[in-house]
Amino acid sequence: MKLLVIESHEAGQRLDKYLGRYLAQAPKSFLYKMMRKKNITLNGKKCEGSEKLVAGDEVKLFFSDETLEKFAGKGLDEVAGSKPDAMATSEKKMTSQSRRMGNEPQISALRKEWIVYEDENILLLNKPVGMLSQKAEKTDVSAVEHVLAYLRDKGELTEESYRRFHPSVCNRLDRNTSGLLIVGKSMAGLQGMSAVLKDRSLHKDYLCVVKGRIAEGCHIKGYLYKDEDKNVVQIHEKEVPGSLPIETWYTPLQYGRLEGNTMTQVVTLLKVRLVTGRSHQIRAHLASIGHPILGDYKYGDRKTNDICKKNFGFNYQLLHAWKLTLPKMSGDLSYLSGKEFTAKMPDLFARVGSFHEN
Repeated sequence: MKLLVIESHEAGQRLDKYLGRYLAQAPKSFLYKMMRKKNITLNGKKCEGSEKLVAGDEVKLFFSDETLEKFAGKGLDEVAGSKPDAMATSEKKMTSQSRRMGNEPQISALRKEWIVYEDENILLLNKPVGMLSQKAEKTDVSAVEHVLAYLRDKGELTEESYRRFHPSVCNRLDRNTSGLLIVGKSMAGLQGMSAVLKDRSLHKDYLCVVKGRIAEGCHIKGYLYKDEDKNVVQIHEKEVPGSLPIETWYTPLQYGRLEGNTMTQVVTLLKVRLVTGRSHQIRAHLASIGHPILGDYKYGDRKTNDICKKNFGFNYQLLHAWKLTLPKMSGDLSYLSGKEFTAKMPDLFARVGSFHEN
């Protein structure tokens, strides 16, 4: 028999979801059958799986050691990498990729200087360019794996606690977009931050460098259609079949000059606030009004991007998730109400247009 006592960071989730993590290889039908037969109990009683867990709850698994081992998911070291060889391999892989993009070899295992804020419930990470938010393929190394290794090395995450709750990211940024990534370290943190992202009460401000001079701020609207096969979006003024409404606010902050061989291009450091948060929204929406983001070969101006690549050595969009402003929070996250967090603007922004963060 295995006794699992629910800890505070695990509270708030459904029992069946909790069991699905702990016994990751077990079919859901098996778990529900075991609950019906009282081979899985909650506080000594029969359970259905829909119960919300609270700290101190006791979950008992009347299984043999062989059955527990059979249905166990991947261990922490399998996911985060064993120390130190796997993390060194990860650092080498990310650094190589960074060099291919023309960026300084700054990406490695999670560094403490990337952490903008941390408490028992959340971690805010200033994600570097080149790092995935989450895995796209099984062999990928993403921010999640680096965070897990960081928490393990701090002693906050063990093999047993990882089986019971997986810290995870709440929002996603494109691989080549830097900035604030939200990680839920507890169930309260994961659920609370995901909720304010979903209802759009959490305000997200970005910084980007765009082609041309934008004289004043504006609130633009449109419709976004995504071609899933090509992973590209189109912006339309009017609704078309399969499109979704989008809204974007932007405010010019500073002006600069991009020096080319035979021309000088005016560029604008722009603050952008998303009202909706669709795939590639900022990049495509700004390009649709004639102000593409520098370095963006998917939606931008190739001639300008080639100048950026030749003179500054980068071929990715200059887009940075800069600031988060939290709404009124309730429950375990009430202490975060109204707080603002910012991630330092990348040095490359300043080099390209001689901008300086205010």
